[in-house]
Amino acid sequence: MVADTHAASDALVKDTTTQGFRQDVIAESARQPVLVDFWAPWCGPCRQLAPAIEKAVNEAEGRVKLVKLNIDENPEIPGQLGIQSIPAVIAFQNGQPVDGFMGALPESQIRGFIERLVGPLGGGVDALLDEADAKAEAGDVGGAAEIYAAVLAQSPDNTRAIGALVRLHVKLNDLEGARRFLESAPADKASDTHIAAARAALELAEQAQTLGDFHELEQRLAANPDDHQVRFDLALALNAANRREEALKHLIDIVRRDRAWNDDGARKQLLQLFEAWGPTDPASILGRKRLSSILFA
Repeated sequence: MVADTHAASDALVKDTTTQGFRQDVIAESARQPVLVDFWAPWCGPCRQLAPAIEKAVNEAEGRVKLVKLNIDENPEIPGQLGIQSIPAVIAFQNGQPVDGFMGALPESQIRGFIERLVGPLGGGVDALLDEADAKAEAGDVGGAAEIYAAVLAQSPDNTRAIGALVRLHVKLNDLEGARRFLESAPADKASDTHIAAARAALELAEQAQTLGDFHELEQRLAANPDDHQVRFDLALALNAANRREEALKHLIDIVRRDRAWNDDGARKQLLQLFEAWGPTDPASILGRKRLSSILFA
């Protein structure tokens, strides 16, 4: 089975020469698009590009092939095509160059380039968004934003990508940028779960901006533990600092002490937090359990 997998991969990615170009690229592109990667051993960006483009080609599962041409050993073809800088990738279809790019593009843009030729790759948009979410979680904000933007370039109404960009800008404290992305959501998608969660996150961040330093709120609460408004404000400030469990503790405490305070305001605020964090977030799950233990005791 392993041998078969390697054989399939080798068939999708191969090296060629000036003599083999007509068969490997011109003739083969009558069956499916063929990408030609013009590279050289001394080219650092070429080495960066190679694993990303090979991965994307393999994910296309035979709908596109990759042919690599060393320009030092085979200068005639790049000379005829006017290739003056590498890495350069040219897509051939039916014997003709139809598209291309230069430079070591990130994986998301390479996938987008191939998808313009053959449609969605393995895993499709959801796989791309999963990758972006993972990058965002790991702190790679730029990498995540790049993938979300690439998805929106292909699908401008994708609410998961829009919502993620809103939340990313909230995390960066760029609330104006977050508002712009939220306003770009289609009007008929206002109740979509991704858009609703993004809106809740933005509203919470806007509320927190008016509260000031949470250290001062902690001091005021220590002086008067029965001041529910200070406790409420402290919860919002702690949430803005991503101290979710502490925010939960204070809001749950208000519900426990005085359910009717501020027209059931603490419970309602908890529900907005759960919406902003998402139903599967550990803090949401913990908060719902604690809230239920009070409401249904």
